[in-house]
Amino acid sequence: MQNRKEIAVVGAGLVGSLLAIYLKRAGHKVDVYDRSPDIRKINFTGRSINLVLSDRGLRALKEVNLDQEIIKIGIPVDKRCIHTGQDTLTYQSYGKDGEVIYSLSRGLLNKKMVDLAVAEGIDFHFESKIWDVTLSTATLHTGLEERGEWTEIKHDLVFGADGAFSRIRHRMQRQSMFNYSQEFLQLGYKELHIPANPDGTHKLDKHSLHIWPRGQFMLMALANLDGTFTCTLFMPHDGDNSFASLKNEQDLVRFFAEHFPDTKEVIPNLVEDFFKNPTSYLVTMKCYPWTYADKVALIGDACHAIVPFYGHGMNAGFEDITVLTEMMSKYGDDWANLLNDYENSRKPDTDAIAELSYRNFIEMSTKTADPKFILQKKIERWFSEKHPDKWVPLYSMVTFSHQPYSEALAIGDKQDAIMQEILAIDNIEQIWETEPIEHRILTLLEEN
Repeated sequence: MQNRKEIAVVGAGLVGSLLAIYLKRAGHKVDVYDRSPDIRKINFTGRSINLVLSDRGLRALKEVNLDQEIIKIGIPVDKRCIHTGQDTLTYQSYGKDGEVIYSLSRGLLNKKMVDLAVAEGIDFHFESKIWDVTLSTATLHTGLEERGEWTEIKHDLVFGADGAFSRIRHRMQRQSMFNYSQEFLQLGYKELHIPANPDGTHKLDKHSLHIWPRGQFMLMALANLDGTFTCTLFMPHDGDNSFASLKNEQDLVRFFAEHFPDTKEVIPNLVEDFFKNPTSYLVTMKCYPWTYADKVALIGDACHAIVPFYGHGMNAGFEDITVLTEMMSKYGDDWANLLNDYENSRKPDTDAIAELSYRNFIEMSTKTADPKFILQKKIERWFSEKHPDKWVPLYSMVTFSHQPYSEALAIGDKQDAIMQEILAIDNIEQIWETEPIEHRILTLLEEN
């Protein structure tokens, strides 16, 4: 237990709610502020991408004995299902038998996290718009309007967990020597919906991440507990085969008939969903530093927003909390050094998962339907089963281990270079599962 502080967490999302629980259990007085209404009292739909919970996020939940509470509202997913044509399906396992990620409705999970935090005795202040923070005194400035009258609320420490467009970070950006970048993808996304069967069952295999890879665009679907699927259409904003090109019902129906013909029966409300739901944007955001003395710190998307293609935005944010807690145990009440080590420890790894997430869009939208890529994954799986001490596939390092993201990225790059040499061997399609190929990979590993 540390000496008690009065701590504000700005942002009642997933990371903010879990962080509040950790801080409360460490003996602190915690108040959570969020500009939106209480999510438990509103209908959350229309612009979501289902979340996936993997080992890093589970570890953070397990430390406070909340993992089973969350698993209960998730669906285990152990593979990709690739829809390459009208009736053609291929399956690609994520890891070894028993290794799964969990598909979670973002709205359902966020409501659950707030409920769990409230049960801990944490005070939530919804519809509280934080416009600014005085960094030197950890004082929040709140009011109904940005240019109206503000109220000052002083704390000992403020955590900005208020997302990619954080107001807390916005204030920190006005310091000298603050580095900041944001990069929007030319892609956007739109939520679609697959309803349940009349008997409440799922129309597709619920234990798969369904992907319709089409190069520059793709459709994706993850199951929900109620028999539905949340679908996400990723497309360029402009150009051919883009959101801008689908101007009316005829354009949309024609486009889906050409590129996603097997969805006709499972997405009956395509036209309604498409034109009702907004087109959202995808952004990668990086910054440094994440902290100001022992008074203010950023966490989660507020300091490292990433695109969703590896499913690690939430998991990386939860891992921030794991690392922060380790620093709390190490440094006790020395918050200045505690926060300094927290940001220096996490920065290389969050940069790495940002890169991995961008690359995974290319993999899912293009490579998952490429015979050469499918063969590469077969060879990697075969070799790793024979030599688990020498080769762990990149996806497994990222998703089913706690190995730092930066290490996983570096090892993954070396492994991919080796695989490109193996794939270039004549007749590799017929001889890959043989002793000479095994020895060749072993030799390349020693050389690298």
